[in-house]
Amino acid sequence: MAQPKRRWSKARTGLKRSTWKLENRNLVACPHCHEMMMQHRVCPTCGYYNGKEVVAKKEN
Repeated sequence: MAQPKRRWSKARTGLKRSTWKLENRNLVACPHCHEMMMQHRVCPTCGYYNGKEVVAKKEN
């Protein structure tokens, strides 16, 4: 099994670990119903994507 040549410093380890944080979701307004939704996804409220109805929603 290969072994590392030298030990990483604590600062270098911390720099590597700093990129493992969670990011906020990138929400945009739906052009059809103006509810907040994730980009490049079907709107969960109205079922539209790219100006077309993709998922038919039941009316209650």
